[in-house]
Amino acid sequence: MPGKDDPVIIKKYANRRLYNTGTSTYVTLEDLAEMVKRGEDFTVQDAKSGQDITHPVLTQIIFELENKDGQNMLPVSFLRQLISFYGDQMQMIVPSFLEQSMFAFAKEQERFREQMKDAIGKAPMDMMGMSTPMKAIEEQTRRNMEIFQNAMRMFTPFPATVSQEGPETSEQAASKTEEATDDLRDLKEQIAAMQRKIDSMDKG
Repeated sequence: MPGKDDPVIIKKYANRRLYNTGTSTYVTLEDLAEMVKRGEDFTVQDAKSGQDITHPVLTQIIFELENKDGQNMLPVSFLRQLISFYGDQMQMIVPSFLEQSMFAFAKEQERFREQMKDAIGKAPMDMMGMSTPMKAIEEQTRRNMEIFQNAMRMFTPFPATVSQEGPETSEQAASKTEEATDDLRDLKEQIAAMQRKIDSMDKG
């Protein structure tokens, strides 16, 4: 029997039906979407093989939601950029970047909600107040992009250029390696600083 804090097991059968072993009932993708919104943890397993298929099922939920009228949340430009990273050398760090970005946004979402509610509650002539929450979101996005760009620079190979002074020496190569190490250290410090700021805002 699963423990109290263990994720609920959802079994997917060959006929595509989903069975919630916690409630002993069949569920739909919409039910699973509601479970996610309520913060209920679950894993989806293939009923025959026992393979964990949570990722493709969650992806399918997003696909279904994106196809509902008026519920498009992923911009076309974002989808194009995301597709372009598949098979690219940057693919290995994109998941971590997206995860950290969504984590930071989730930590501050209540503050954004309050700012949005206050702004929307104002009179039409006073809707300039909307700029406050929008600026907060833009600032968070800017910080995330700075971290991502720093990471991209570290994973981009140094161009094999030859200066007018001749081929690169071992000392120059060592210097560049040291600079890359410093960049990595700076990136880690930036992430740690952002996490401390989020935690302090949470406590406040």
